[in-house]
Amino acid sequence: MENNKMATRIWRPFGRAFLLLSLLLTLTGCGMNTIPTLDEQVKASWGQVENQYQRRADLVPNLVATVKGYASHEQETLKAVTDARARVGSIQVSDPAQLKQFEAAQNQLSSALSRLMVVVERYPDLKADQQFLTLQAQLEGTENRISVARRDYIEAVRQFNTELRTFPGVIWAKLLYSDLEPKPSFSAKPGADEAPKVAF
Repeated sequence: MENNKMATRIWRPFGRAFLLLSLLLTLTGCGMNTIPTLDEQVKASWGQVENQYQRRADLVPNLVATVKGYASHEQETLKAVTDARARVGSIQVSDPAQLKQFEAAQNQLSSALSRLMVVVERYPDLKADQQFLTLQAQLEGTENRISVARRDYIEAVRQFNTELRTFPGVIWAKLLYSDLEPKPSFSAKPGADEAPKVAF
């Protein structure tokens, strides 16, 4: 009888340690860290979107300078591109309302660059200029990178927002991560659902 009490006293701390260790292993395997992991993925994806937009913004001055040498009387178009680039650089995104402003500024820059490419069509010598061709190829590549970065960001946001709304993530969100809100995503430009009109 005395031996049983002694054995119980000796094994009791080990039993508690085993129970605590089991609880910790269960918690780490049940998704407690998923929300912060997905939050960091959204931040990294957004950083890549900003990186590609910055790459495009960095190409614009060189492109404008090259076109300016050939088309000096196209000042209105060149000014629109320069102004749009300046607006893009002035917006920092930290909440959903700013994402809409950021998207609008990026759309204005895209529109201004499209008008610039129309101007280029009027100048055959410019279209043959090697520096312009290189800048145009870089710009096209950057537009593709922007598209991929936006797609990756949208997917990261989808995963994060889904985790906040589904089990067991919804429990961890309420208990440990109540400061994290669903993330905003990109949306299509107004009128993007309509087929473009092509006139010959």
